Amino acid sequence: MHRRVFTALLGFLAFASVAIGCSNGSDPPRVTVSAASSLTSVFQVYSDEIGADARFSFAGSDQLAAQIEQGARPDVFASAEPDLLTKLSRQGLVGRPIVFARNSLVIAVPEGSKIDSVSDLAQPSLDIVIGAPGVPAGDYAREALDRVPRQDAILANLRSEEPDAKGIVAKLISGAADAGFVYATDVRAAAADLDAVAIPASLQPKILYSIAAVKGSDDPDGARQFIAGLSGDGPGVQLLEGAGFARPAR
Repeated sequence: MHRRVFTALLGFLAFASVAIGCSNGSDPPRVTVSAASSLTSVFQVYSDEIGADARFSFAGSDQLAAQIEQGARPDVFASAEPDLLTKLSRQGLVGRPIVFARNSLVIAVPEGSKIDSVSDLAQPSLDIVIGAPGVPAGDYAREALDRVPRQDAILANLRSEEPDAKGIVAKLISGAADAGFVYATDVRAAAADLDAVAIPASLQPKILYSIAAVKGSDDPDGARQFIAGLSGDGPGVQLLEGAGFARPAR
């Protein structure tokens, strides 16, 4: 009787030891991530790379920031406009934001397009698409256009204002537009369908991406793990560079 109890106890202790070992640092982070639509491809690959059990919501950064202000509580928020995270941080809704990547603005055109400069966008009868006001991609486009001499002629060709960068890309691929202002990484991800026309450095806005843990989320530890891999020598840094993003200036 005592021997059977002792044997059963040993079995239970062995099982408990294995269970504790599996739960100690080996469980993948389970995180809910709200992120700018331009991060879609690279974040999905990054999640697989670190073995994270991640649920994503990709949209315009302004939409995602508004959702957090209205009570949404993802674990992580990554924005293409650092000022949005700064505002949320001042409201006590997110932790300290970290700038983790840079991007650049380009003119995306369908393959075979004769558009090869910003000035070409002033040609009559073109259909141009940009992001809506308040959407980072749209605000960056307007910042660039504010420095162009023939801004009025270009804006006269504006046919659509989209809620995020993905919407601009979709319009171009479907043939509904002749040109659009997007991030260089968006064209790189759609290289089979789109070409990039460079925008001169004198017109380039400063495009930075920042990220922060959302306060009151369900998994703050998972959020910290997800964010940590996107800086320094983390596995996300190389993936970002491979997707066309640049490291933030030091």
